Amino acid sequence: MHITRNRPESRSGPAENFTGSVWLEEIAVPPSPSRLRMFDVRFAPGARTAWHRHPHGQVLHVSAGEGLVQRKGGAVETIRAGDTVWIEPDEWHWHGATPRTFMTHLAVVEAAEDGTTTHWDAHVGADEYPTAEHPAADRHPAT
Repeated sequence: MHITRNRPESRSGPAENFTGSVWLEEIAVPPSPSRLRMFDVRFAPGARTAWHRHPHGQVLHVSAGEGLVQRKGGAVETIRAGDTVWIEPDEWHWHGATPRTFMTHLAVVEAAEDGTTTHWDAHVGADEYPTAEHPAADRHPAT
């Protein structure tokens, strides 16, 4: 057993992978042979990931606030504190805060054999992201 008693340093989410203010803390990286990775991710209102996928899928557990998640071809879904989302392996998706609220979630992934956890793609455009004038319920699925 190993107990880590210090919090990791917060780091800003890189602009090539995120829109808006996003803060990441890598809170679990067990030694090999484990490939588990766990992050605490905080999104400011309007902040979100770019489209991406994970080789072994991803679990998101919303710990505070309200956010949005969408898989390619699906509707934008609202997620709230206490909700858990399972994203299938290699399923293109994005997630982030709503336009008016903060959102924090734990993100759990398993690295591929080569150590890769995420494949990134284009940013979520203004035409895809819900706004106060066009809420999630009104958004057409991305194709």
